[in-house]
Amino acid sequence: MKHPLLPLSETMHYILLALKEPLHGYAIMQAVEQMSEGTVILAAGTLYGAVENLSKHGWIAPVPGEMGRRKVYRITEDGERILAIERGRIEHLLSLYERRG
Repeated sequence: MKHPLLPLSETMHYILLALKEPLHGYAIMQAVEQMSEGTVILAAGTLYGAVENLSKHGWIAPVPGEMGRRKVYRITEDGERILAIERGRIEHLLSLYERRG
């Protein structure tokens, strides 16, 4: 599958992985920082730009029925497919490292 956003940036990987559970913006930022062991700290502008792109492509979506000021997002089936494609690509690259020593 060829898509203009592929391969995913490191930031997009983290956001999609974080959104395997419903989260709002600040919680996404915290989850990414935790998953990356503090090596990736998202600024609000970076996060919301990425969320806009991921939403536009249908890879994440607002959770229906959520109320309040904070918009809660979750990964979609298309987003899961994109992660599977990327996982395969990365596993292939890792296998090349293992074979080449």
